[in-house]
Amino acid sequence: MRNNNVIYTKRHRRMHKRIVLISFLITWTMAGFGQGLDDKINDAFMPVAVAWENLVFTSLPLFGLQIPIVLIVLLGGATFFTCYFGFINIRKFPTAIQVVRGKFDDLESSPDRNKPDNIHVIDGDIIDTIKDESHQGEVNHFQALATAVSGTVGLGNIAMVAVAISIGGPGATFWMIVAGLLGMSSKFVECTLGVAYREIDKNGRVYGGPMYYLSKGLRDRGMQKLGQILSTCFAILCVGASFGGGNAFQSNQASAQIIQRFGLENSASGTLLGVAFAILVGIVIIGGIKRIARVTEKIVPIMAVLYVAAALFIILANIEYVDNAIGLIISEAFTPRATITGGFIGVMIQGFRRAAFSNEAGAGSAAIAHSAVNTKYAASEGLVGLLEPFIDTVVICTMTAIVIVMFNVDGAFIYGNVNNGLATIVETGEQIGGVNLTSMAFDSAIPGFSYVLAVAVVLFAFSTMLSWSYYGLQSWTFLFGRGKRVELLFKGIFLLFTVLGAAVTLDAVIKFSDAMILALVFPNMIGLLLLFPRVRTELRTFLAAIKRNR
Repeated sequence: MRNNNVIYTKRHRRMHKRIVLISFLITWTMAGFGQGLDDKINDAFMPVAVAWENLVFTSLPLFGLQIPIVLIVLLGGATFFTCYFGFINIRKFPTAIQVVRGKFDDLESSPDRNKPDNIHVIDGDIIDTIKDESHQGEVNHFQALATAVSGTVGLGNIAMVAVAISIGGPGATFWMIVAGLLGMSSKFVECTLGVAYREIDKNGRVYGGPMYYLSKGLRDRGMQKLGQILSTCFAILCVGASFGGGNAFQSNQASAQIIQRFGLENSASGTLLGVAFAILVGIVIIGGIKRIARVTEKIVPIMAVLYVAAALFIILANIEYVDNAIGLIISEAFTPRATITGGFIGVMIQGFRRAAFSNEAGAGSAAIAHSAVNTKYAASEGLVGLLEPFIDTVVICTMTAIVIVMFNVDGAFIYGNVNNGLATIVETGEQIGGVNLTSMAFDSAIPGFSYVLAVAVVLFAFSTMLSWSYYGLQSWTFLFGRGKRVELLFKGIFLLFTVLGAAVTLDAVIKFSDAMILALVFPNMIGLLLLFPRVRTELRTFLAAIKRNR
């Protein structure tokens, strides 16, 4: 065992050295291009982003407006699951908290007499046998939640809320909250299925997510061909989403904060910052889910507490304006101002679209992280999963929105720029959006906090990139097989997109990232609507186990 550890350590040291060397060479080469490097990269990337956005957001004419089909599918499925499972997002919320706290951990060592007979053989071993050998997963409930939350709680809560309000006004916040509450039910379904159909190899390494429940679950229901098509489609799209929303968008907004806060404006500054992010991310992702989980379980609580504490301080310090802010959020959800494109339906679409990007409920991505949990009750992790949209959208996004709306009580900026997602600052005429608008709102209430927020933004971006590297890798190995060379190739491409994202404009990266993540909804939601009866069985099994244990 000692020799193996020595070999493992030496191998990873060599790998780290290679990453640093390659990154240095990329940095040196790119720095030599001189003026206009970021612009050249953006000009090449923008046509791709626009074409992909137009394809994914194909619309149907309803209520006199063009409504994206993907949002109809997403919200229709979430509403169905909420009703079918009897508002489980509300009824079982306390149980979900108890699972995360470890109250039911003793159930893992007790016999499960009601477990359905659904055995899969991996590498010549039987999964249930593997579980008996204590190889039930790689991380605990809290680590799985932290890893998944780090993939959802991030710049979507800071930047995308600002984008939603810039385009849709305060009312977009209301529809983000509605989408978050409904999304809790979708997340419950997909995370339960993720554990139910995961694979565990003889070394205890977990492979799970929509790729596996789409292929195995539909095969069990006699729809093998459909399962193969949907699982392959999801895996391809998930790899793209890991490059886009889970990576490029994060490095884009993190670099934007650093450039603005520390005055690093330069034609190649975004690219150089992207290389720096790529080096840091590369060092961590080599270690796999266990190392990612160890990092995120430390980073996520710290940055979440920091950000939430600042938002709470601003809200409490300006408590007299909170009722006006909430009033605007509610009233303009139904009667938006004339400057908002699309009226009531347009505001609703913006809220739903940004919420979907922020919490990813219905996209299936978080089920990949939850599949790695150490449990034999699939529904236990499904309940943990439903906490994500609540934490992400109902709590953190709402707090961000209230701060931004209060900042604009006196008309600091103009809403409604649907073309590029930017708001216009009245005093200077400057167009600003995303994380920089949120930063300005926080800084107006806590002078100098923008520098603290810049650090928080980098941590948010870093943890999200770590989680999405794992999501993308799981999809990549599903498509191309498992092996060190296959994994290394993915990680190399992933790091290139880290650099690319930092170089392009916010408009370009939003178009590409939005479309990539929401495209996952099509194959995933079809699978969820066909496999939800299995979720009902798993839930009954877990609740029965809790009842027996009392």
